[in-house]
Amino acid sequence: MLPYAAYLRVYEPLTAFAPQDQVRWARYAESRNRPRRAGALEVEHGESLRRLICVPPVPAPEEESPNAYLRRVEEMLYVCPWQSRLRSWLAFASFRGSLPIRLADRFVPDKVAERTADDFDRFKRYEHSLRTHIRTSTWHVPTSWFVPFDSAERWLVLGPEASGEAAAPTTTAPPRNMLYVTSMAQARRRVARALVTIRRHVGQVAALTDVEDVGRWLEEFHPHSLVELDYGGLVHLMDDSTLQGDQSVAEVATALTSLDNGQEELAFAMYQRVILRWRSIKALERAN
Repeated sequence: MLPYAAYLRVYEPLTAFAPQDQVRWARYAESRNRPRRAGALEVEHGESLRRLICVPPVPAPEEESPNAYLRRVEEMLYVCPWQSRLRSWLAFASFRGSLPIRLADRFVPDKVAERTADDFDRFKRYEHSLRTHIRTSTWHVPTSWFVPFDSAERWLVLGPEASGEAAAPTTTAPPRNMLYVTSMAQARRRVARALVTIRRHVGQVAALTDVEDVGRWLEEFHPHSLVELDYGGLVHLMDDSTLQGDQSVAEVATALTSLDNGQEELAFAMYQRVILRWRSIKALERAN
């Protein structure tokens, strides 16, 4: 059973990595034993689940993951490392910070939490960057994540249900999938354009802050990278017609363009369509 989460990923060209990492990722790409894309989410989720059901639980792996998502464009290899250990540390720190100490201890014993925090502190003393290639959002796709993409960049696979074959349980892994992929140059250009529009017309601090955050994150990577929005496990909360009709990227782009053209009513209508669509999906988190 996959987590109901979406992912925003950056794939950097192999040449963006240090020489020793270039060798490592090149060998990894040729390996027959690495997780293939179709089952990678399942493998990644399985690793984290095994750590969490341990007694006591293990909030972060002992070693960094050797795995990565890969893409090839012509002769260029693009790499998106999983960074499971760093992402787990960051998620655990955020989780502990969001709960009262006594309540947090019910999930992870105090000694385990202290050891995890100490390991993270030691890591930060030697590593100057906490940059992750993958961002995760549970139960919904943040509106700001649609900004870097264009509707023509959508890649939708509905799987057996759409082909008339017997439908699999709704929590099975891909082929059911929804992706957007674009170049870093296009992503940065669209984010910059959106920021100009939001500052000029909207004035909503939350909307501005969220798009600025995505923009700053994208600036941390190689300019020839690829950017990917993966609906991940969220596709299993949506039937075929809902997925086919999901034009969130196009609606956000139309809303921004309409604002620039003075069509405020159209802009509001498009934005509301996106908000209401994802509000209804996010509400399933609390469904009984």
